[in-house]
Amino acid sequence: MNNTNKTVVVGMSGGVDSSVSAYLLKEQGYKVIGLFMKNWQNEPGEVCTSEIDFEDASSVCDSLNIPLHKANFSDQYWDKVFKEFLSEHQKGRTPNPDILCNREIKFKSFLNYALTIGADFIATGHYASLEKTNKGMNLCRAKDLDKDQTYFLHEVNSNEFEKCIFPLNNLYKTEVREIAKKIGLYNATKKDSVGICFVGEKNLKDFLGRFIDLKKGQIIDEFGNIIGQHDGATLYTKGQRQGLKIGGVKGREDLPWYVFNKDINKNEVHVCQGLDNELLLDNGLIVENISWINNADFEYPKKCTLQVRHQHAPVECTIKACEKNFRVEFVKKIRGVAPGQSAVFYEDNICLGGGIITETF
Repeated sequence: MNNTNKTVVVGMSGGVDSSVSAYLLKEQGYKVIGLFMKNWQNEPGEVCTSEIDFEDASSVCDSLNIPLHKANFSDQYWDKVFKEFLSEHQKGRTPNPDILCNREIKFKSFLNYALTIGADFIATGHYASLEKTNKGMNLCRAKDLDKDQTYFLHEVNSNEFEKCIFPLNNLYKTEVREIAKKIGLYNATKKDSVGICFVGEKNLKDFLGRFIDLKKGQIIDEFGNIIGQHDGATLYTKGQRQGLKIGGVKGREDLPWYVFNKDINKNEVHVCQGLDNELLLDNGLIVENISWINNADFEYPKKCTLQVRHQHAPVECTIKACEKNFRVEFVKKIRGVAPGQSAVFYEDNICLGGGIITETF
């Protein structure tokens, strides 16, 4: 395909992945435009990580000799991502804002804006692959399975993928950094971003405490004994080990403690000992709706594989359609399945779609 007359707008985050993506597209003959998305409005006096990232993105675009636009999507992020993020926490669930952000901002607001400035395609530094079929675009795993991000992209639909390019689909992260070093990008060794999508690395307790009333409560073991105090039940996730601050408990073995349940109404966190404790394991889950990438009309029961979190080893499952929801039964038990997170379904390396986990059994 002749790319010289095609314009690609690349989502520039200031990181090495989007930077190398822009470079590769330019090498392939595309006209490349960078777009930096501001999606979070910092409080006065806060360290503004987005300004640092914008400076990095500007330096990369100068180095690559491509123009850089800056768009403010903070209102859309607040209304369509962050409000839902807070609402889920208030219900006691563990939401994944990266999934919401991809659906609402990176492949909707970004795409709409890019089209207004003349884009034929958009591109991002995600590790994923696309495959055109007669039924639409298939979302497939990246070559680098350790970095594969299809889990986070499962709510983007096929129509939006039609306009998308993932330049890193066939590269390992180590190769991406090597390319960045070879062409002299100063962010070649910049660490990957973590934390809430676009909000950055923040202490979750301090951050959520600005929006939700967090109250200390009791940590209770499986026998009903009070063994500690927590900072707010909504901060904890099923399967969580870190941050419980439970010291030696009289009469109990010196084994790590894990969250196996929480009661938001009573503001209680329930814990047990041992990674293989049956209280941490589930046979299945319920999702109310499933977003299929290609609006597939599957016959049920449907057999496929399932991921319940990023980098979770896929497990075989059966999806059964019930009157008001979908019941997903695992071939083998899964540890730490948390309501609010997403159940994402696969056939081989193709991501079919997924849904929000409402309960487990």
